[in-house]
Amino acid sequence: MPAAPRRRLPVVLALVLLLVLAGVGVGVTRPGPVAGWLGDDAGPAPTAGASAEPDPSDVLAGPDPNAPLPSPDGVRAALDPLVGVADLGDRVNVSVADVTSGQTLFAKGADDGTVPASVTKLATGVTVLAARGPGYRIPTRAVAGAKPGEVVIVGGGDTTLAVDKKGYYPGAARLDDLAAQVRTALGGVAPTSVTVDGSIYSGPRYGPGWDADIPTGGYGGAITALMTDGARRDPSVGSGGAERVSEPDLAAGRSFARLLGVPADTVERGTAPPTAAAGGSSPAPGTELGVVQSPPLIRLVDIMISESDNILAEALARQVALARNQPASFDGAAAAMDAEVAELGLPAEEINLSDGSGLSRRNRISPSVLTDLVRLAASPDHPELAGIFGGLPVGGWSGTLDDRYRGAPGTGAGAGAVRAKTGTLTGVHAIAGLVTTADGRLLTFAVLTDKVPGGTDTAQPALDRIAAALAGCGCS
Repeated sequence: MPAAPRRRLPVVLALVLLLVLAGVGVGVTRPGPVAGWLGDDAGPAPTAGASAEPDPSDVLAGPDPNAPLPSPDGVRAALDPLVGVADLGDRVNVSVADVTSGQTLFAKGADDGTVPASVTKLATGVTVLAARGPGYRIPTRAVAGAKPGEVVIVGGGDTTLAVDKKGYYPGAARLDDLAAQVRTALGGVAPTSVTVDGSIYSGPRYGPGWDADIPTGGYGGAITALMTDGARRDPSVGSGGAERVSEPDLAAGRSFARLLGVPADTVERGTAPPTAAAGGSSPAPGTELGVVQSPPLIRLVDIMISESDNILAEALARQVALARNQPASFDGAAAAMDAEVAELGLPAEEINLSDGSGLSRRNRISPSVLTDLVRLAASPDHPELAGIFGGLPVGGWSGTLDDRYRGAPGTGAGAGAVRAKTGTLTGVHAIAGLVTTADGRLLTFAVLTDKVPGGTDTAQPALDRIAAALAGCGCS
C-alpha cells in the first residue's frame, strides 16, 4: 500500500531561486551543470580579464514535471538491500520523498533523532534565511571610544571579514576600508588606541559536544563576534582544514590597529560607550566612525554549505538567535534554530541542536525533518529559503562530493544527479539533499548513520550507493 504523504509542498524550484537572487540584487553564477539545473543555461558573458568557463558536460538537467513518480514498493526494492549493509552499522535512518507531491517513498527510522554531523548546516541555512532574509548583511562598525583617540571596533559576527584585498572570502568586507572611513571621520585627530567589542556574543567560545581535537584540528576554532578570514592564521590557505588563531577578536583588533597606525600593544577588549552629546574637536563617545557590511546572507549560506565552513555556520546560527532576541551563544543559537524550525511548521520534537555546524555529537535531527526542510525550501510559499540550493555539492563535480560517485562500484549513476550536503564525524556518516531519477523525477533524501563500525573508505561508498540507486531507478 502506498505510503501516505507526510506533507504536500508544491515546487517551482528553478523559478523560485532565480526570483530570490533577483530580489536581493545578487548575481550568482553557477558554472557548468549547476547553472543549467537552476534554469540559467547560458549564464552571463565572462567579464574582462576573467577566464572563460569550458563548455559543461550534460549533467544535472532540469527536472521533468511530467516524469513518473516512483512507487514506494519500487523504491523499497531498490534500497532495502543497501541500507542494511554492515559497513553502515546497525543504525541507518532514511527518508526519501518526492519534492513535488511530498509523498513519502521510503522511511526507515525516518522520525528518529540521529547525529547529523555537518548535515546540520541545512537546518542552519534554512533557519537563518527564514529569520534574517537572504539580503541581510552583517555589519562591522567602528565608533569613538570614551578616551580621546580611542577607536572601538564592534564585531557583529561577520566571520568573512578580511584585512585587505588578500582576504580568504571573495567579496568580503575589509578592515582597510573601515580604517579609511575612521581616518576621514576623525579628521585631524590621531587615533591612539583600539578597543575590541565582541559583546554581542556570550557564553563559551567552543561548542558543547565537540571532540577534543576540534579547536586545534583546523576545521573549528574559537567563535568570536569579531574575526578576519574565519580566524585563519594564513588567508591564502585553501578550503578545508587551516590553522586558526586562538584569539580571533584580538588578532583582528591588532590588524585594525596596524591599519590605523596604532601600536598593537594598545589593543584590548572592552565595550563601546553609549552615544554622548557632541563637544570639542573630537567625535563624541559612541559616535559612529565607519561601518562595513558582509556579503548578503544568501551568499554566506552558499559558502557555508559548499565549503562546509564550520566557523561561518556558527556565526549564522547566532544570527538566528539575534533575530529572535535570544542570547548569541551556542545555547541561544541552538534554541532559536529549534524554535524557527517549529515556526516553519515542522515537527520540533524531531530536532534538538547544540550548535549550528554539526561538530557537536549532542545534535539530533530526524531524516524526515531534513527532507521536509528541503521540500519547504523548494516551495513557492517560501522563496526566501531557496538560497540553500546554490551551494549544495554535486556528485562527481563539486565540493565535498567532487571525488565521490566516480570510481566506487555501484555509485556511478549518482554523478551529476545527486546534489547534497554531507556530514562526517568518527562513527557518523550522513548525506541529505536532492537526486534526479533516471526518469527525471526530483526526489529529496536523507540518510543518517551514527553507529558506523568502520571508516570513511567503506562508509561513504555505502552511503553513495543508496543515492545512486535512487538516481538510477525508475522504481515503478
